[in-house]
Amino acid sequence: MSARASGSLLEQSLKDLMVEWQQCRASWNDGKAREFEHDYLEPIPAMVNQVRPVIEDIDVLLRKLRNDCE
Repeated sequence: MSARASGSLLEQSLKDLMVEWQQCRASWNDGKAREFEHDYLEPIPAMVNQVRPVIEDIDVLLRKLRNDCE
């Protein structure tokens, strides 16, 4: 799997997680749910946004390495 494909998979996994979380929140709606969301889920989108350019840079470097080795 390429680095770019891994980045796409990461973004899709985040979307899937958020859909599942919304379904979970329909039945779990107390202080602990809000605490879990705040502590663990809210930071994830920002982390994904930070890692996206790094994954793209890695993809470029890997392509260059492959081309240089051929």
